[in-house]
Amino acid sequence: MIGYYISLAVRSLRRTPILSALMVAAIAVGVGAAMTTLTLNYMMSRNALAEKNDVLYAVQLDSWSSTDTVENPSEMPWQVTYQDAVALLRSDIPSKQVAMHRWGGPITLENSKIRPFIADARVTSRDFFSLFDVQFIYGGTWNSEADKNHTQQIVLSEETNNKLFGGENSVGRSVNFNGTPFTVVGVTEHWQPSPKVHDLNNGHFNDSAEAFLPFGLHRQFEIYPWGNTNGWKSEEINSYEDRLNSDMVWIQYWVQLDTAEDVERYGDFLTGYIREQKEQGRFPRPVKYGLSSPSEWLELNEVVDGDDRMLSWLSLAFLLVCLVNAVALLLAKFLRKAPEAGVRRALGASRKAVFSQHLVESGCVGLAGGLVGILLTLAGLGLIRQLQMGYMDRVASMDWAMMLAAIGLAILSSLLAGLYPAWRISRTNPSIYLKTQ
Repeated sequence: MIGYYISLAVRSLRRTPILSALMVAAIAVGVGAAMTTLTLNYMMSRNALAEKNDVLYAVQLDSWSSTDTVENPSEMPWQVTYQDAVALLRSDIPSKQVAMHRWGGPITLENSKIRPFIADARVTSRDFFSLFDVQFIYGGTWNSEADKNHTQQIVLSEETNNKLFGGENSVGRSVNFNGTPFTVVGVTEHWQPSPKVHDLNNGHFNDSAEAFLPFGLHRQFEIYPWGNTNGWKSEEINSYEDRLNSDMVWIQYWVQLDTAEDVERYGDFLTGYIREQKEQGRFPRPVKYGLSSPSEWLELNEVVDGDDRMLSWLSLAFLLVCLVNAVALLLAKFLRKAPEAGVRRALGASRKAVFSQHLVESGCVGLAGGLVGILLTLAGLGLIRQLQMGYMDRVASMDWAMMLAAIGLAILSSLLAGLYPAWRISRTNPSIYLKTQ
């Protein structure tokens, strides 16, 4: 029966091409506007670490002042101090754990015609690649000793390896980073999560690192982070060692806890560590720590802010306006078919059958509007990319899930718009039209 109703709907739409085109356009424009903003919000808020959402945790320690509260939803610093990061790395509870921060500098090859360029780097511990599922094209990561001691090794991104070595296997070769030779131990595949869940402190949608260096290099090179460094008290910093031992926060910390028991044990470990530090005069606030999954981390950091959500609501309001127009057009079209519906009713068709027939026709209008709406959405996203609005270039794209969502939204909207017109036509009194024949 549905197939028969669809056949009737197609014939009906062909009989009134201009009115049908207006109905499709009303749905398409509303869906296009709504899906453009919804797609941007979806791409901005999607969790690149969703597959590990139940085992990965961003670590926070409330080491702040007893009189001032950190102004963010968690009321704790986003990052930890260097001395706390080193202490946490000694725990054997997490199956993997990562301490890291952003760095950078000029990189080039010795005796090469390749001009030096500034590479955005990440100083991190060796578990970074396995914890965040960063795959290698060549080689692998450094050994565990490099996270504690001075080891001049480096992992390059695929893009950096292409620039320096033309994409060849560069493992074992040497590059100059910040004027110092480093031995390449690995080359990663292209890795560009968006948003950059692992480091929301340095831009939610910025490019990922072009090079990776061991965490144990700090003292040798007196590394200062390229990123946010915050503190709550005045400290006398006369040397780099003083900086490392200060209460300034600048290290991001992630752990992988595979079971609920591990989460509980690690929570007990953090509680015990904070109490130990309290005995040494640190951590003046009540005992508090944070273990946030990637999805919770995105929400805490407000990757999609209130303005973006408001824009989505406004676009849905515009879709509602388009639906009101679609209701008027559908009502006009269906009432023109009242004599036909009256004859069908006189021949024995039930009100339910007439209602279903016209509701299916509304769904067909929605399907056509959804397909055109996808084209309008793609055009809108393409325009955003043409405007070169920074990170928006990366998120202004539409995947298959959002395309299916656009068609679903269009069909649902058209069915809602068609409820009243279909109900009106199903209430047609056949006797009126039989007398006119």
